[in-house]
Amino acid sequence: MAGTKVKVDWEVRDYHINFLKDMAEKYGIKDEAKAMRVLIDFALQDGDLEKIFDKKNMRCIACGGAF
Repeated sequence: MAGTKVKVDWEVRDYHINFLKDMAEKYGIKDEAKAMRVLIDFALQDGDLEKIFDKKNMRCIACGGAF
């Protein structure tokens, strides 16, 4: 998918970054930013957005709660 890259400033938890770094290393991806783009592109093209964003599937690992 071609497009202009835009720098963003998001807050994520340390385990989110660790996950992205681990996946980048495991799958030979350049860095965690590219791993995030891979996840977003998958959601955009092939993801079941109803399932991804269904309230029952949203949860906070850090606090154990749901949204």
